[in-house]
Amino acid sequence: MKKYLSFFRIRFNLLLQYRGAAYAGMVTQFFWGIMTLLMFHAFYEADPNAFPMTFSQLSAYIWIQQSTIALLMVWFLENDIFEEITSGGVAYSLVRPLDLYTMWFTKNVATRLAKAALRFIPILLIAFLLPVPYRMSLPASWLSFICFIGAMILAVIIVVAYCMLIYIATFHTMNPMGIRIVATSMTEFFSGAIIPLAFLPTYLRTLLEWSPFGSMVNFPLQVYNGNIQGTALVQGLFLQIFWAVVLVLFGKWWMHQSLKKVIVQGG
Repeated sequence: MKKYLSFFRIRFNLLLQYRGAAYAGMVTQFFWGIMTLLMFHAFYEADPNAFPMTFSQLSAYIWIQQSTIALLMVWFLENDIFEEITSGGVAYSLVRPLDLYTMWFTKNVATRLAKAALRFIPILLIAFLLPVPYRMSLPASWLSFICFIGAMILAVIIVVAYCMLIYIATFHTMNPMGIRIVATSMTEFFSGAIIPLAFLPTYLRTLLEWSPFGSMVNFPLQVYNGNIQGTALVQGLFLQIFWAVVLVLFGKWWMHQSLKKVIVQGG
């Protein structure tokens, strides 16, 4: 475990150096959040009671989603891992005294935390200073906030474990671009990153809430707003744990099976 923590620390500190890219991303995410809220506000003005969330709750949902985008978005992928697989460089990683799955998992978590560390607080600080109704709101309660932190940690594990499946699938393709586009586009919609799942038809919302996608973005953000409480909250947290365990175990198994068939040509 110590060697993976050292690898995490090195990767995290390295990515903290790219402050210019972080500031550019922060500005982009802030204006994207503003544009999204302006669009929704136009609909809410027509009939506020026609929507499953208040506009204040929607504002909090969007601002948290934008500030934690580096943690929860599937399209924050490690390009060097794809290059390592397609170029055959994975052979060098295999001779190291490290578990490849754990090393890539650690690398992903470090990358996401480093990117989020430079963007999270500035975006939320500005969001709290915005005029009503676009202002970021406080959590529904202290209990909701504590559960939100736990749900966020589990969500990051689920997202990274899901991304690991995309990396592993590259062992079985000639070019990873196709599966990357399909997986990221599909997950962005199904997870509630584009629109909260509460806005979808009941049958589709229920299906997605029970899937791993619903545990990635929608669940932790709805917990923050206090829209999920009591038995539903406990059930949702256990569902997150279930999907985290399933995705990690399946990823480890699939990685093991895939490495058995790896053939590196050249030298």
